[in-house]
Amino acid sequence: MAYVISDECVACGTCAGECPAEAISEGDGKYVIDPDVCLECGTCESVCPTGAISAE
Repeated sequence: MAYVISDECVACGTCAGECPAEAISEGDGKYVIDPDVCLECGTCESVCPTGAISAE
């Protein structure tokens, strides 16, 4: 089950810098996670300052 980023994302980029699979990229106004690349490790969720990332 891949992780997803909600509209609460403030596009700070913290998650993208911490993702070991490089599955996170800048989208339109917020970051997005590629579910085909996501390792489901949860690192992004633990570093998100706004709590915008959760398991799908």
